[in-house]
Amino acid sequence: MSEKIELMVVVDMQNDFVSGSLGGDMVRAIVPNVVAAVDKFITENGAERLFFTKDTHEDDYMETNEGRHLPVPHCVRGTWGAEIIPELSGCASRGGVATVEKSTFGSVALPDIIRAALSRHEPLSEADITFHIVGLCTDICVVSNALLLKANFPEATFKVDPRCCAGVTRTSHEAALETMRMCHIEII
Repeated sequence: MSEKIELMVVVDMQNDFVSGSLGGDMVRAIVPNVVAAVDKFITENGAERLFFTKDTHEDDYMETNEGRHLPVPHCVRGTWGAEIIPELSGCASRGGVATVEKSTFGSVALPDIIRAALSRHEPLSEADITFHIVGLCTDICVVSNALLLKANFPEATFKVDPRCCAGVTRTSHEAALETMRMCHIEII
């Protein structure tokens, strides 16, 4: 019987998205849920199976394509807003936890980083891998990373807990959940 591997991807739980320039009540409301889910995951699976993404922009953000469409500077490298929220910063800095900076919605580097982490478990069937995805924003970065990972690990199981995600609006959050559901990602 092959080994079953559980992985968790925590998407962009950063100060600017929670209480900074793009924060809001809907986002702050999920923080305790995300903290509880991450703590439970580490207890059951270990920190080396935990991956954090960080939206990371440079000082020229306003000149980028994203900056022209979303003219709100956020998560600029080296600022308070770019850091993982205090409630999760201890988890993110634990040994074995991978933190992946990304300059756009989905991290194209994340699948290869996960493959490298999984290499010590080979031979491993994708069907034995379960991804748990939580974080922000459901309708932008969560859905982007979930679909990117699904394309790279098509036989893996994917689970998203809507209580551990928040969107720009309730409507866009629900639409993203439905998009993921249509792409065979379990909404638990």
